[in-house]
Amino acid sequence: MKKKLLTMILAGAMAVSMMAGCGSNTSSDSNSGEKKDDTASVDTSAEGDKELSVYAWDENFNIPALKAAEAAYQKKDPDFKLNIITQSQSSDVEDAVTLAGSSGDYSTLPDIVLFQDHYINRYVHDYPDAWQSVDDADVNWDDFSAEKISYSTIDGKHYGFPVDNGTVIFAYRTDLLEQAGYTIDDVTGISWDKFDEIGKAVYEKTGKYLLCMDGDGNDLPYMMLQAEGVSQFKDGKANFVDNQTMVDVINVIAKLAQDNVLYLANDWSDYTNQAIQGDMVAGVMNGNWIIPTIEQVAENSGKWEITSMPTLSGKEGYASNGGSSLYITGNCKKADLAKDFLAYTFGGGEGAAETYDAALTNGGVISTWAKAGESDVYQKGVEYFNNQPIYSTIVEMGTHVPTVEQSDYHYTARTQVAAAIHNIIDGADTASELKNAQDQVDFAMEGGNN
Repeated sequence: MKKKLLTMILAGAMAVSMMAGCGSNTSSDSNSGEKKDDTASVDTSAEGDKELSVYAWDENFNIPALKAAEAAYQKKDPDFKLNIITQSQSSDVEDAVTLAGSSGDYSTLPDIVLFQDHYINRYVHDYPDAWQSVDDADVNWDDFSAEKISYSTIDGKHYGFPVDNGTVIFAYRTDLLEQAGYTIDDVTGISWDKFDEIGKAVYEKTGKYLLCMDGDGNDLPYMMLQAEGVSQFKDGKANFVDNQTMVDVINVIAKLAQDNVLYLANDWSDYTNQAIQGDMVAGVMNGNWIIPTIEQVAENSGKWEITSMPTLSGKEGYASNGGSSLYITGNCKKADLAKDFLAYTFGGGEGAAETYDAALTNGGVISTWAKAGESDVYQKGVEYFNNQPIYSTIVEMGTHVPTVEQSDYHYTARTQVAAAIHNIIDGADTASELKNAQDQVDFAMEGGNN
């Protein structure tokens, strides 16, 4: 089991490290309360009574959010200190938990860890002693996106405090839409068939694709399915072949590519640098963490706007892609302090508004806490997006994301389905390709890849 899990970790890390929303930055900074730890262990016994340690990654995203929470809580308790130990990427945290769990010695773990939403369920089941339930924390869980909370609610118990918001946006270049005779309203609440029709017109008039995605790390099937309220998994098993909605979604993706409406990039760099920033596209659909990538092209400021996703039926679609939450480890000897700190800040307590406003301002972290969208910081129009109040809009959109069955083999499925899509675009039979993809995922889930 442990060998199987470590293999999954390494494969997942390769995929997720490319995602801007999950971060993979290294850090050598040694600011107050923050250090880079190369040993993947920490001595919590040396901490003061008002000190907590946390593993996290990405000094430009998650770390500013944690610093904001520390500053907010220090207004309640000036002696409080958060020892932020920056890891290079998310897999460092996963490896630390795996090594501790394999040895049965959790004393090497910090008090709190930032952990990927897509993996936490497996880790709680495989290493139950690595975690502490936070059911008794002073949190109104109903104030958060139900979809986000579903990741960290395991066997009926709450384990995590949400940090970021992975709600999907569809961003459009309105100037390019206009050249083809359309507006943002024309691409809101439409079917994928209508989207294909508009996309062909946009390509004919402008030479730009209306949608793009990394062809290797293809997140489109997952997002499109979730917008329909459907999962790639059923009762813990891959569900491709007998999943008519998935068949329909895959056929749509193939048709969009064949009609020059969808550009499937060769890799992540091609997706971000050439497609999005290289002026190849008129539309981008992904988790809202893609916003900083879009904003890199200064001359396009004011030309973008965001809206919801198309769906098969034409209703407005909502999905989420990527994200993480904070968890208290079994090694935390000050669980009451940890729960109070996290509830007061990320959990919607008295310091939540300050925490989330600063996290957005300093790190671009958007919350799933519904009340965050009410603040002046969230309500402010964003110049790059034609002065739309995109942050409050994203929080509101997140409340509509359907909760679907998740699996720790999310990234395995993504890889296999992406390969199937390429073959289908080239003329292969959809049913046969999905059967092969499902067989490969089943094989991995049964441990056959070890």
